[in-house]
Amino acid sequence: MKILVIGSGGREHALVWKLKASQLVKKVYAAPGNDGIGMMAETVNIKVDDIEGLAKFVQEKNIDLTVVGPELPLTMGIVDYFEKKKLRIFGPTKTAAEIEGSKAFAKEFMRKYHIPTASFKVFEDKDEALSFAKNAAYPVFIKASGLAAGKGAIRAENSDEACDIIEKVMGDMIFGEAGDKIVIEDCLVGPEITVMAFTDGKTILPMLSSQDHKQVFDGDEGPNTGGMGAYCPTNIVNEQMMQTIKEQILEPAVYGLEKEGRRYKGILYAGLMITTFGPKVIEFNCRFGDPETQAVLPLLQSDLADIFIAIVDGNLSIIEPMWKDGSAVCIVMASKGYPGKAETGQKITGLRTYRENHAYLFHSATKKDGKNWLTNGGRVLGVTAVSKTIPAALKAAYNTVENIHFDGAHYRRDIAYQAVK
Repeated sequence: MKILVIGSGGREHALVWKLKASQLVKKVYAAPGNDGIGMMAETVNIKVDDIEGLAKFVQEKNIDLTVVGPELPLTMGIVDYFEKKKLRIFGPTKTAAEIEGSKAFAKEFMRKYHIPTASFKVFEDKDEALSFAKNAAYPVFIKASGLAAGKGAIRAENSDEACDIIEKVMGDMIFGEAGDKIVIEDCLVGPEITVMAFTDGKTILPMLSSQDHKQVFDGDEGPNTGGMGAYCPTNIVNEQMMQTIKEQILEPAVYGLEKEGRRYKGILYAGLMITTFGPKVIEFNCRFGDPETQAVLPLLQSDLADIFIAIVDGNLSIIEPMWKDGSAVCIVMASKGYPGKAETGQKITGLRTYRENHAYLFHSATKKDGKNWLTNGGRVLGVTAVSKTIPAALKAAYNTVENIHFDGAHYRRDIAYQAVK
């Protein structure tokens, strides 16, 4: 079969890599992809939000299945558009994807279906939000309701900070229309983990738990990013905890969406805080996480294409994913300036050294210029290593990272510190 993967980051590189390993797959396309992805898939210059253009390409090439990586086309309704044209596509519909597209909707939905989450209030009026902030109990998180590339949640320690953030989000519109509506919620305490699950709207199969590192600097300092690294599995989620997460969070979410007329097919991502009162939801996403995917998929032993087909066909109950023993660690190498304005065009050297450490290299923002590789965005590379233990995987990953160079490169040196500690 022929598959199209939509997207251009490290997550999509990992998806292409895993799908290429399937005996069911003859050819993989990526739109728009990147030059790193182009080493194993045919890239096509179609933007992720050009839904009509993507559909035409699928029809022209007789592609059997389209896999959507990023959230934007899902929240725009690409699945609905493809299904009307009888094109097979993996991912939730527009109404189901609202669980990520609107944090306000997600929080109200969780309240309705008794899914544990932080106490919150939703605001559409800036003055009302400012008035609330002056008397709130701190710390709190202030979140743009719409899509903000993983950077729309900002912690405030006091009313002055909160009012400043509200002015920037709702007044200066630093996140664009995503900040038209905001959520102010209590700050949860505990380790933060991710559980992604395969679902066809009926059967729910959780993947191994992982932990992302969102802050840009060591020790969870600095502003939020799209993710600076991840490891899998965590030692925080045992079998009993995973069952609790499935019963109290994943099942109510999927079955609640079904009751709302929003059948959910695809990947449901639950960002969780493991509190003293049990797991609570920080956020839901409607797709694979980045960089969690680069840590989770290398441990998946089963055929990913087989799982995707079962989900699209509504037959996930016949699948039992198999996972490899061991651990995986992904370290993100970023450009100078990230998560702000990133420097690009820097020459990258040492890329071939990943083979010496039996690591995987997932390209996020790279560009080929003749024989040279250049940086082409904020998060440049994801270096993943798999070994029997997290310390061994960390050693292999960092050995690789330390041999890759470009001007201004920075990365966290404490990935998986909670697991090692």
